[in-house]
Amino acid sequence: MWAAYLSPLILVVWIYVVRARKSHKYRQILEENTKAGLTEPASLHPVFDQRLCVGCNACAAACPEGTVIGVIKGKAKLINPTKCIGHGACKKACPFDAITLVFGTEKRGVDIPNVNDNFETNVPGIFIAGELGGMGLIRNAVEQGRQAIDNIARFVNKGKSKDSYDVIIVGAGPAGFAASLGAMEKKLRYKTIEQDSLGGTVFKFPRGKLVMTAPVKLPLVGKANFRETTKEDLLAFWQNVEKKTGVKISYREKMDNIIREDKQFKVITSKGEYRTRAILLAIGRRGTPRKLGVTGEDQPKVVYSLIDPEQYRNQHVLVVGGGDAALEAATSIADEPGTTVTLSYRSDAFSRAKEKNRQKVDQAAAAGRLNVMLSSNVKHISTDTVKIEHNGKEAEIPNQGVIICAGGILPTPFLKEIGIEVETKHGTA
Repeated sequence: MWAAYLSPLILVVWIYVVRARKSHKYRQILEENTKAGLTEPASLHPVFDQRLCVGCNACAAACPEGTVIGVIKGKAKLINPTKCIGHGACKKACPFDAITLVFGTEKRGVDIPNVNDNFETNVPGIFIAGELGGMGLIRNAVEQGRQAIDNIARFVNKGKSKDSYDVIIVGAGPAGFAASLGAMEKKLRYKTIEQDSLGGTVFKFPRGKLVMTAPVKLPLVGKANFRETTKEDLLAFWQNVEKKTGVKISYREKMDNIIREDKQFKVITSKGEYRTRAILLAIGRRGTPRKLGVTGEDQPKVVYSLIDPEQYRNQHVLVVGGGDAALEAATSIADEPGTTVTLSYRSDAFSRAKEKNRQKVDQAAAAGRLNVMLSSNVKHISTDTVKIEHNGKEAEIPNQGVIICAGGILPTPFLKEIGIEVETKHGTA
């Protein structure tokens, strides 16, 4: 008799104890990240309405990145902000609509072009998809490119012209490549231009970088299943799709300007001029690489992205930056035989990088393969050395290669020049 009454009580107490322990653990993680300055999400991220949240843990369980969200005192919180990369699975999983996905924070604003649900900007006929619109996750960018071309097809069908393209797609990264396949599938008169190579920003990722962990749906191809796919495997897959489908992409062609002409546009590139009914901007947010502005930066040994770590074997290399690109470059070069690698960052913590990359840096530093210089600034780049100010002192170290991963100058001025509204988001949707 007593057992019948005590069993439910014991179960309730046990659940309470388990939740209390997890809450304590999540609070510790949040406190540690706050002390380390790891508080700024790099991309789209959730904000929780504490009035609606009941602490059901559905959002945390749905996150593909692991311990990013935790329930503390019955309310969900972002406990690992820098590990959040904008999947949006948490919002879909929340049964109480307590989550809003936003860009930027009170401290760090993010410039986002204003687009409607059809991916069209305030300039009729100009659409934006992928990284430029804030969607850096490859799977989401592919989906945006696919959906954007569906909307563009409906737009141009209202006023097709034999004297112009239906759509010009600028960029052959994840969004642009998916859109190009979609345009081909819908038999649109399209032209895709890409200033570099297939893959866009993905092509510039370090060798071996994991880039895909979930299936995607591509026009003309269907569902493509990916699990822990590297940059090389993904590019090889795209190249195979390009060959099999015959999709046309004009490489090494840079867009210089867009001029509005009545109900169409003139797109001026490094190779010619084209008229079109619609434009899809599927370019990256990096734009022009941000430079340090120091003497000697114009030397051939100074580059702004890492393609192949192997080229730096047996060399003294300096990597500058604190984001994922810098950390991935530094650790991958440090794995090469005979390299001596220094990682310089102006702040006192890698607050913009994913946890996995921070762990790799710690492991490489502990193993003596990487020299980490936080709170440091490059002062001068010579032919065989670099001068770095670190903790108030100036050090000169041997050097044969410099990789600057300081981000890029966003194309905001260009967007505004052609009439596209751009809003700086400080924690808003």
